[in-house]
Amino acid sequence: MIEDLPAGLTARHLSNDDHFRVLAVLDRWWGGLKGRAGSTERALLLPQLYFQHFTTTSFLVEHDSGEVAAFLIGFLSQTQPDTAYVHFVGVDPALHGQGIGSALYQAFFALAQSHGRRYVHCITSPENDASQAFHTRLGFAASAVQPDYDGPGLDRVAFTIDLSADPAAIR
Repeated sequence: MIEDLPAGLTARHLSNDDHFRVLAVLDRWWGGLKGRAGSTERALLLPQLYFQHFTTTSFLVEHDSGEVAAFLIGFLSQTQPDTAYVHFVGVDPALHGQGIGSALYQAFFALAQSHGRRYVHCITSPENDASQAFHTRLGFAASAVQPDYDGPGLDRVAFTIDLSADPAAIR
């Protein structure tokens, strides 16, 4: 399913049973970003419906032991037929720099293109400098900070990538 993973890791599509497993790693992986409010915000961004209704467009990476190593939750837009959306991505910080996040995005890009999608959108919080740098390295164009994007006080930076661009530029 995803070929470019380090030894000892395998990928598959999400299932409903993965919901609490993914929620359990969020605070540790985000290092307490934004404190208790950030913890609640992250949990609220991942209701069970994503693990029920977007399984075929989302991925989970596991260690051979079954421990969660990374995930990507994405979907094909229902209202914009040329667009796909990456809702939430996480990679165990101990595995950063090994290409796992890039491999997840490449798998999602291929899936989106196989469904005729040209654009992929995603967002991150303005405080998440690592996420912003990662998306820029992948070739996404960033917006300015969009105040109250996800509600009062929940500012976001939006990203877009055009999959019809030079494939060598999309890494």
